[in-house]
Amino acid sequence: MTVPTDMLLQALLVLTALACAPLLPGIMVKVKAAFAGRRGAPLLQVYYDVAKLLHKGAVYSRTTSWVFVAGPVLTLAAVTVALLCVPWAGGPALLAFPGDFVFLAYVLGMARFMTMLAALDTGSSFEGMGASREAWFAVLAEPALMVCFLALARASGAASMSGMMNGGAADTNQLTFAVHLLVAAALFVLALADNARIPVDDPATHLELTMIHEVMVLDHSGPDLGMIQYAATLKLWLFGGLIVNVSCMPWLPAHALVRTATLLGGMLVYAVVIGVVESSMARLRLVRVPQLLVGAAALGALAFLLTLGH
Repeated sequence: MTVPTDMLLQALLVLTALACAPLLPGIMVKVKAAFAGRRGAPLLQVYYDVAKLLHKGAVYSRTTSWVFVAGPVLTLAAVTVALLCVPWAGGPALLAFPGDFVFLAYVLGMARFMTMLAALDTGSSFEGMGASREAWFAVLAEPALMVCFLALARASGAASMSGMMNGGAADTNQLTFAVHLLVAAALFVLALADNARIPVDDPATHLELTMIHEVMVLDHSGPDLGMIQYAATLKLWLFGGLIVNVSCMPWLPAHALVRTATLLGGMLVYAVVIGVVESSMARLRLVRVPQLLVGAAALGALAFLLTLGH
């Protein structure tokens, strides 16, 4: 049986994501270092960190159960499955079916839930505080993500991610451009929130009053912590792919090389922009973060309302 070329390209791009996702934090660190007039950590520092953690042993508290051990594994598995639902470079996703955007949202929610559950399993009030904050923001971020997907589905007339993002069913007029622009802006805000980046969270902080994601993984060590860090880079790459697909693919020619080059170039720009954002503004107060997420939901809702007049 012959495997379609589109499927081979999608498999290759998923493998590229698995191999290159740790580069994104390295690019961000280099951008932030350039703003501060420093050299910064090596571009491949995340690769070194994950490899070092995988060669270490793990330490487990006597209060933890199998949930704590399963948390990092299931989180990494969920994010990997989510990568299969994204139509990379505008092609049909490896895991595509009507309503797959709902499945994607639930898989990402499962990854978040397992991280929170592992944090709660430690019995630490400190990690419970981080899990509580994560759940609080998830209540606002997940509906915003679904509204964005519904706006894309309405604009394209498609019920799957592949049709929503490759422009196959979309009428690429000014209204469609406005819808995709609003959705891309909302997804960028959600990318900052879901990946614990400034202004929502600071991945480099260890101040107990401001930590969200980092506090939930304080008790993890060795391979477990390595899987968590690697899964975080995959999630960062996934959101970047969604933003590049929404903002570029419907207006590109149906040429695999052009779309692949645009995807990879767009991921580079995505990492640089996040680095610039983190270098030019401070972290928001916790009480201000919900306002930011509500703003993202409002952008998605506005995009959906525009499609109603189409």
